[in-house]
Amino acid sequence: MTDLKYSPTVAYLGPEASFTHVAATYLFGNAGLMPQPTIPDCIEAVATGRVVYAIVPLENALEGSVPMTIDYLFHGSDLFINAEISTPIEQHLMVNEKQKDALDKLDSVQSHPHALAQCHKYLQYHYRRTPLIQTTSTAAAAKYVSENPDLRIAAIGNRLAAKKYGLHIAEENIHDFHFNHTRFVVLSMRKGYLEAKGHADNPKTTFMVKLPEDDRSGVLHQILSVFAWRKLNLSKIESRPLKTGLGNYFFIIDVLENEDHPMMRGALEELAALNCNVRSFGTYYTYEQKPSR
Repeated sequence: MTDLKYSPTVAYLGPEASFTHVAATYLFGNAGLMPQPTIPDCIEAVATGRVVYAIVPLENALEGSVPMTIDYLFHGSDLFINAEISTPIEQHLMVNEKQKDALDKLDSVQSHPHALAQCHKYLQYHYRRTPLIQTTSTAAAAKYVSENPDLRIAAIGNRLAAKKYGLHIAEENIHDFHFNHTRFVVLSMRKGYLEAKGHADNPKTTFMVKLPEDDRSGVLHQILSVFAWRKLNLSKIESRPLKTGLGNYFFIIDVLENEDHPMMRGALEELAALNCNVRSFGTYYTYEQKPSR
């Protein structure tokens, strides 16, 4: 439940019953949701003004960052993060009802690349010689299995997808580790944050920092010191390729503080004095979705 004052249009990685759909309904309800086939389509939908928001996966606790989201967000758009939601991820092996007795003769197992990776140990043990087919989302895999009842194939996805597409859950909770969560971010063309209940007390701000071009030694230490002596807590720092040549990177930095805080303003001024190129993706609140049991 949210206390958003209206039902905005929201693009999400579809089809229905994907994990992104689950996160979107948690924040926005069911009205105004518009499934998109890929992450770039979600980002383009909000960047061109066809929707007010887009919600996309950013990072998984087991597999790390989602490169496609970061590449399109940090290289190809001028969007802002308005909210973050952490959603528990439970992966199940599901088949068409007609194939529930053919688990030992599957021709392929299909799902999103991250879902396949999250179930690596299970798949290695049970389906070492079975081809793994990547799809655009877990729900897309479930939908394909539903539409092809005569094929001996399985999908990996959530319980909602099994219910939505009428699939039989052959085995539950096949992910390799118990604590499996994904961070989703809500993107828009404006800087601000969602007015919803249940967020964490501390806001978060995300920056993209490009190092000075003179490549002097110790500059990364200087950047971290900018935040350290001001006692600004970094929840994450990650390097990503600038796509200008090997060895050229920018840094994604999450700081647990409001961008308008005096210490944050001072930090940005000092980074500018160090000749760093800094882009802010805004201050936002984080939400944590509980397991639906």
